[in-house]
Amino acid sequence: MKVLVINCGSSSLKYQLIDSVTEQALAVGLCERIGIDGRLTHKSADGEKVVLEDALPNHEVAIKNVIAALMNENYGVIKSLDEINAVGHRVVHGGEKFAHSVVINDEVLKAIEECNDLAPLHNPANLIGINACKSIMPNVPMVAVFDTAFHQTMPKEAYLYGIPFEYYDKYKVRRYGFHGTSHSYVSKRAIELAGLDANNSKVIVCHLGNGASISAVKNGQSVDTSMGLTPLEGLIMGTRSGDLDPAIIDFVAKKENLSLDEVMNILNKKSGVLGMSGVSSDFRDIEAAANEGNEHAKEALAVFAYRVAKYVGSYIVAMNGVDAVVFTAGLGENDKNIRAAVSSHLEFLGVSLDAEKNAQRGKEIIISNPDSKVKIMVIPTNEELAICREVVELV
Repeated sequence: MKVLVINCGSSSLKYQLIDSVTEQALAVGLCERIGIDGRLTHKSADGEKVVLEDALPNHEVAIKNVIAALMNENYGVIKSLDEINAVGHRVVHGGEKFAHSVVINDEVLKAIEECNDLAPLHNPANLIGINACKSIMPNVPMVAVFDTAFHQTMPKEAYLYGIPFEYYDKYKVRRYGFHGTSHSYVSKRAIELAGLDANNSKVIVCHLGNGASISAVKNGQSVDTSMGLTPLEGLIMGTRSGDLDPAIIDFVAKKENLSLDEVMNILNKKSGVLGMSGVSSDFRDIEAAANEGNEHAKEALAVFAYRVAKYVGSYIVAMNGVDAVVFTAGLGENDKNIRAAVSSHLEFLGVSLDAEKNAQRGKEIIISNPDSKVKIMVIPTNEELAICREVVELV
């Protein structure tokens, strides 16, 4: 079976065509600047890369261009549209409506739309991608895979907020969590790599990138996670503030004469390590600045690592122990200094790192020493493959 995986944003569209038997990506690509001028970058499994500067006025045209690239006689990987057996769509927010991936029908589309107010920047774009695919491939089964679904196993004590219950009752204001496909994929792989019993395991996944979140996975199920109603809660991130005293919103708004929308824009797009360092939202730039003596950059890195370690510690308590701590995503997979800084807070558990193994980048590896009482691991995430597997199970 060949599965086309679509990850649709407001002005971009990522895709992979995956052979579900070999689990090999036959082609990967990205449509950028949709609605502006348009660019499609397509790369086949043999490494051939093509950049097409074609107009992409909307997502339907982008999907048509993706299909054309996949079928191109020079660099394509299929000869006919009939070779695409199913399409998997990443959908950011499923609210409480979806605890599992589902085959898309009219009822599902309506339910996704009803979650738009929970993810106003993401869900409408996801729906545009789904409808564009349905228009071009009306007879191909399509599956919605939700970022929030993996975390629907959290107990109430983990997802309820300390606010009047009526807001949960009326509007479903609660912690949902995100990066679910990544946390699911990585936690399952960690259990395999560490040789753990899936039904008796305690794994903490640290998905660290420009967007960052941590999950506590007990016996294969998410029991807590750092992001909340929206991706703003939790860790300090590239541009997001993460946890803060909510009174800061009112305080800053009055001091700076800002509207609520303006303050929220600051918390989402101008805060995090970008705001703290004054350098960049890219941790590589911040580390370079820190190495040159920039004190704000040093502080931003230290605060970020401390916040990660504090969440890890709280999830050890939540699960009454831990077997493995796993680092994934761009920063988690590649930054030895962040991994070492976080792990240094776990020495009381008997954790020790192998410095040589920790220096590896982007490689699946156990980086703790053999005598470490808790395994510290690096597992590159593969959300597209996780989506493909969900699709195969349903169709």
